[in-house]
Amino acid sequence: MTRVLVVDDEPQIVRALVINLKARKYEVDAAGDGRTALGLAASRHPDVIVLDLGLPDMDGVEVIRGLRGWTRVPILVLSARHSSDEKVEALDAGADDYVTKPFGMDELLARLRAAVRRAEPVGAGDDEVTTVETEQFTVDLAAKKVNRGGKDVRLTPTEWHLLEVLVRNTGRLVSQKQLLQEVWGPSYGTETNYLRVYMAQLRRKLEADPSHPEHFVTEPGMGYRFEK
Repeated sequence: MTRVLVVDDEPQIVRALVINLKARKYEVDAAGDGRTALGLAASRHPDVIVLDLGLPDMDGVEVIRGLRGWTRVPILVLSARHSSDEKVEALDAGADDYVTKPFGMDELLARLRAAVRRAEPVGAGDDEVTTVETEQFTVDLAAKKVNRGGKDVRLTPTEWHLLEVLVRNTGRLVSQKQLLQEVWGPSYGTETNYLRVYMAQLRRKLEADPSHPEHFVTEPGMGYRFEK
């Protein structure tokens, strides 16, 4: 059973989420502030976290950074903040998706399911190539791991899913729309700032020179290409 940690200081929102999630057979824990959320995440090991940014004791972005220090659990941000800069800051800190208040419960639940699905292990057939090697790093698709210089590279679920789509299409141009829909879901197609943020993060983590990428190549106005 999937366990969800709901983090919000508005009791009515927490109540609505808990009722709707439990009705769909999720196990639910709830926290009203950042410190409690970090403690519950460590002790209860949720499969996905729904996180409000406006918490009473610390900013939600701080909570994201605290979580990303030790876990890749999917984080779905729920916030009344509307500016693109704040959304990108949350995504850059390691969030996997962003839902703006007020929100529709059906949309939120769909985003939550997508976040959980992206974090699931990748199955591979016997004849499928599961390991891709470059001079800088190795991608193990079956184990969902990336190794660089003998050390595992920590990726968020969204970073991993973006990498996986590109690696499985090695040498082929993958359009911006295709990447957005495969990684974030079918309702996405124009949020190209998401791609810029996450491609920059992948380059920082994996490229020898992120400002002159050899492996994660941009095709301006069209999409991205992974080259070995």
